Amino acid sequence: METAAAEWTAFPDGMPGRRARRRIGAWSAGGLFAGVSVVVGCRVADTDAITPVPQLLAFLPWLLVPAGLGLLLSLLSRWWSGVVWALVLLGLLAWFIEPYGRTDRPGGPPLASFRVLTSNVEFGQATDALAAAVRREKPDIVFVQECEYGCDATLRKALGTDCPHRAAVVAGGSEGSVVLSRFPLDRTDGLPGTMAMPGAVADVRGHAVRLQLAHPMPPLPGHVGRWRRELGELRDFAAEGDRTPLVVAGDFNASQDHAAFRRVLDTGLQDAARLAGHDRTASWPARTAPAFGVQIDHVLLSADFSVRTARFLDLPDTDHRALVADVTLHQRR
Repeated sequence: METAAAEWTAFPDGMPGRRARRRIGAWSAGGLFAGVSVVVGCRVADTDAITPVPQLLAFLPWLLVPAGLGLLLSLLSRWWSGVVWALVLLGLLAWFIEPYGRTDRPGGPPLASFRVLTSNVEFGQATDALAAAVRREKPDIVFVQECEYGCDATLRKALGTDCPHRAAVVAGGSEGSVVLSRFPLDRTDGLPGTMAMPGAVADVRGHAVRLQLAHPMPPLPGHVGRWRRELGELRDFAAEGDRTPLVVAGDFNASQDHAAFRRVLDTGLQDAARLAGHDRTASWPARTAPAFGVQIDHVLLSADFSVRTARFLDLPDTDHRALVADVTLHQRR
């Protein structure tokens, strides 16, 4: 960059010219590359680092835009070092955009199939829309995040017959959460967090399945450490030696481009959306998804499960899309 800049000198009296334009183009490209390089470098180093890196990592695929613009500016400016820089960044981005995690297929015979739905109803605002979606989609297990007092009461009344079993933490604002089920539930302790993360064991046609709702703190500036710790709680829970089939679902406030979320996947859990071919389908923000956004709502499954389908639903009055997954439990070999 410095060598290239040194070769370009301004014209007398500030007159615009070809060299001046090339110099401006090269400096502009260098600024774009520097910003992208910080984020990509953290991805290479397998770290979420500090603000603003976690927030930018969520939109890693979209860094192709400034990197591509920088490449164009470098070509127009004939800054060949910049062209090489751009190609390296674009190659790394293309590599990291590929799906992350295991895709093992269970080898045993199928035991039971059921449908899972997860939805963040944004402070309870989308409760009515969720109730309608549950009646329409007929999921067997429903994970609901940001279900405050009114939401909990509405779901009890609207879905008490369809999903009579529940494990809930009733609280205000974004802190309340509930797991609803057609299958009998034995409630567990859940996980600690700023927002409630209840858990249960479901009796799925005679087979025990552990259920854990996920809703860690988002990586807001000043709260990245808490976000990382709460994702760590989910990772430690998934890494426990219990061989009971496991479903972890909810708003993880993290994508596959976050190291803290990849640690959860490294325990052996598999992402239902990825298994169904939707690994980059955006779930947030709903207003711009699926054209623009990030997938932070997930259904993660232990290796006991296969996935038949997964799809995202647009619900009014919430900034998250709901996720529905049809899964099959298999016998272990």
